[in-house]
Amino acid sequence: MLFLSALISGIGLGSMYGLMALGFHVTFVVSGTVNFAQGSSMMLGAVLTYGFAMVLGWPMALAVLLALLLCALYGLAVEFFAVRPFARRNSDAWLMATVALGIVVDNLAMFTFGKEPRSLPSPLAQAPMTLGGLGLGVYPLQLLIPAIGLVLAAVLHFVARRTRWGTAMLAVVQNRDAARLMGIPIGRVVATAFALSAVFAGVAGVLIAPLVNVQSDMGTLFGLKAFAVAILGGIGSAWGVMAAGLIFGVAEALITATLGSGYTQILTFSLVIVALAVRPNGLFGRALVRKV
Repeated sequence: MLFLSALISGIGLGSMYGLMALGFHVTFVVSGTVNFAQGSSMMLGAVLTYGFAMVLGWPMALAVLLALLLCALYGLAVEFFAVRPFARRNSDAWLMATVALGIVVDNLAMFTFGKEPRSLPSPLAQAPMTLGGLGLGVYPLQLLIPAIGLVLAAVLHFVARRTRWGTAMLAVVQNRDAARLMGIPIGRVVATAFALSAVFAGVAGVLIAPLVNVQSDMGTLFGLKAFAVAILGGIGSAWGVMAAGLIFGVAEALITATLGSGYTQILTFSLVIVALAVRPNGLFGRALVRKV
């Protein structure tokens, strides 16, 4: 029963990593850049939902909707202020700029929200499920997270392959100059990708908030793990990063359940190093073919 509980918990946790990693995937395939403020986007999703629902007393659905809308606006701000000015000059300084902006937002949240961890109650995270009269130690929300993650991955795949925006996104990826000549607004497509990236992270924050304490620095470690998942899965593959998220989450949960939390970070990141040594392009990624 301990193994089953850890497995279900790991799938839920891994799906959350996968959701955040999808954000890295979206911005990378469109612009060749990533949003290293992704952890702060997750934190904003959780903190804003808490503020709207618990402090202001708004209905949860409205609180979540507005929180995700503000996450999208934050994604647009990241692209406009921390990525676009440097990408235009072919500078890699956006790496540090996005990190710095994430730190600024985390500290602003700390000053306004406070340092104290807070609980966001949810009816799906109050009573653990049972099986045959035995407690599993797993909440219904932990089953909902992977379902939402897989649905969002499927929607992203459909949009990328079957819609005009997806076609424009792929055109920008393949040949920016040709896309510009065809009238595709490249700047708008890239900005939309960053907004979508922040929304994915915000969704992860909203889903995980009832299971962990909501606090201003909650996104830091989650963001680091999500980036590791994106690289592990092959950052150019949407399904790859989701699958890698599930693998990472299950491994983390099983290590914690069997060996204790003291070994979790040591062993999971060691496994990531070994996997990338064997598969440098990620478990599900493919090497880029460059024409010369």
